[in-house]
Formats: sequence, C-alpha cells, structure tokens
Amino acid sequence: MNDHEGRFTAGGESSPDSSRVVRPEGWPRPSGYSDGIVARGRLVFVAGQVGWDPVQHEFESDDFAQQARMALLNVIAILEAAGADAMQVVRMTWFVTSITEYAMARDTLGPAFRSLFGGHYPAITLVQVTGLLEPRAKVEIEATAVVPD
Repeated sequence: MNDHEGRFTAGGESSPDSSRVVRPEGWPRPSGYSDGIVARGRLVFVAGQVGWDPVQHEFESDDFAQQARMALLNVIAILEAAGADAMQVVRMTWFVTSITEYAMARDTLGPAFRSLFGGHYPAITLVQVTGLLEPRAKVEIEATAVVPD
C-alpha cells in the first residue's frame, strides 16, 4: 500500500476487503482519483445527488464547493442507508455545469473531499454538462460502491 491509495493496494494483490487499485506499470499516480479499481462484493448504485438539503429540496448556497460537499454528504447518506460507507465507493461521476468553477474551487474541494473520504480515491470521471435537472445545481454526483462479501 502507499499513502495515496489508503487501504487499497496497487498491482495484483487484494486488500482484506477484496478491492485494489489498478494502475498500469509505469503510469504516474494520479492526483485526487484512481485510474481503476477491481472489487468483489455486493453492488450499491447511487443515483446522481445534487448539493441541496435532501428533505426540503432547497439549496443553501450557490457556491460550487459548498454544493459539491453537500452532494457528497447526500451520496454518503444513501450509502449508509444501504449498509455501505464512503470507503467502499469504487467509482464516481461528477457532472458539473462549469469546468472553470470546478477548477477555481479545487483548493476548497480537496480538503472537503478528504474530510469525507480520507485518503480513499475512487475512479472518478468529471463531465461538463450544459445543465442539470435542478436549474440551481452546479454539480451532480453519482457513485457505485462495492460492499465486501
């Protein structure tokens, strides 16, 4: 294991939870995500979550980083309801309405992400979209977790 990959291992070895980071030999370690993860267990699929209060369906902020943190908290709440946790997320897709806003928020996003996911970095894809179903939303995050057998 190395510090970037937390409880996951690179190469062909499995960690106790049957998950491991996959990175082709010679590729540099990416910053803030993993290139791939191999996992075995029960799958939990989390639909795209936006950064609003999940009960009132109201946004508390138009700040990108604050919406992203709330969306991540909503993802984690669903995972916990399914008997999973943030450390079992193997992939995420972030849909953002502005790559520029995302880039400008990175200094705030990194610590917010680490406060919720520790050193665990799933395979993450970032996609810019022209809009989201909720017009005030700036980010929507979907996730897949694998709970060990």
